[in-house]
Amino acid sequence: MSLPRFYPVLPDAAMIARLVPSGVKLVQLRFKGDAAEVRDQIAASTAVCARHGAQLVVNDHWQAALDLGASFIHLGQEDLDTADTAAIARAGARLGVSTHDRAELDRALSLRPAYIALGPIWPTLLKKMPWRPQGLEKLTRWKARIGDIPLVAIGGLTPARLPEVLAAGADVAAVVTDLIAAPDPEAQTRAWIEAAG
Repeated sequence: MSLPRFYPVLPDAAMIARLVPSGVKLVQLRFKGDAAEVRDQIAASTAVCARHGAQLVVNDHWQAALDLGASFIHLGQEDLDTADTAAIARAGARLGVSTHDRAELDRALSLRPAYIALGPIWPTLLKKMPWRPQGLEKLTRWKARIGDIPLVAIGGLTPARLPEVLAAGADVAAVVTDLIAAPDPEAQTRAWIEAAG
């Protein structure tokens, strides 16, 4: 299964509504706000993506995502500890999984994921990470190990860094800070779409 090379990871439905119309085809809702708003955020994001032919990936909130008919979920390693991955599989939803080390990669591969994410590739400013930057060489090792499963790079990515990320073995660039911290997120989204071809 192939995925678009450009994969924005956005904090809420409002940002999804701003950027998806620029031509985004794959987007993650990473909502960390009030739990009471989760379902509304997923529903609003789903509606935007449906209007614009984009695939929504819901981060963390797997049960609400399934309840609302979402077809793609992303889980970090801590989320995997409490998620019912069998229920996700029974619902027919695709699953993306974050990895940082070999044990996490083995765990992710056992779930037959739709993609494997590795990061942060470079230092990231968005949140404090317990992991050192993974680097380009690790992308190459991960890709050799996972074969045809799409490999998503995340952490410190910019359009200028995209060619070396792809050359190292990544199939997809997940982008967070470079969009949400941009003076003009819409223009930066268009720049990414052009760079990703």
